[in-house]
Amino acid sequence: MIKFFRKIRQKMLIENKFSNYLIYAIGEIILVVIGILIALAINNSNQNRVIQKKEQTYLNGLKAEFQTSKFKLSELIKINKSNFYGAKKLLEDISNKNESPSEKQFSELLLNTFSSDISFNPNNSLLSEMISSGSLKDISNTTLRIKLTNWISTIEDVSKQESELGIQREKVLDIFRTNKNSLRTIFDLTGISQEIGLQKMEQSVSNLDLLKSRKFENNILMFILTTNAMEKAHYEPLMKDLESIIELIENEIK
Repeated sequence: MIKFFRKIRQKMLIENKFSNYLIYAIGEIILVVIGILIALAINNSNQNRVIQKKEQTYLNGLKAEFQTSKFKLSELIKINKSNFYGAKKLLEDISNKNESPSEKQFSELLLNTFSSDISFNPNNSLLSEMISSGSLKDISNTTLRIKLTNWISTIEDVSKQESELGIQREKVLDIFRTNKNSLRTIFDLTGISQEIGLQKMEQSVSNLDLLKSRKFENNILMFILTTNAMEKAHYEPLMKDLESIIELIENEIK
């Protein structure tokens, strides 16, 4: 087409038809510009398709990650609740002066309440990679992009509270690092000794005097407060964030 215009333009010059030549020259320029614009549009369209395909790959990966994290958090909330109610039962036993639990019941309650450390370990490998590589910008939904950016800092805040809960748990366990109380008794009466290949003691040491200890009661109270704060102020809002992120991701997946 350009050659066609060039031949006509040359003919116009030979025939000294300048006005017609100018018209054809402008037409040739317009044609070139249109060609460039079409090429750019095609290129942009191809780039958009590549970006959209990349975004969909990221979204599907993020969905899998956050669904796994949701499952982990659900299980952790169950453990935290169990620890909370176990600690409350210990307080009831402390308050009930007329009836004490058996040594076995007390040992089982202590083991079930304080044997599990609380730590949320979400699946963030893909999200961390996206943030470090700058690929988070490929997520077109602004709200989702902001929530993903804030997720890491939210996890850090939760981790700090978990550390505080761990400290309160350790304070209770420290009571069994003295000569007055026996961790071995708990192991023997709950089957832990058998599991790890230890022989039962012929004469066990009772831990029931802990129910009369003010220090033990205070440590249990602090543990209950921290456990409750962990759920209400951190885990429940975190679960809402998780569900919101998953919903946004699912809405963007095509």
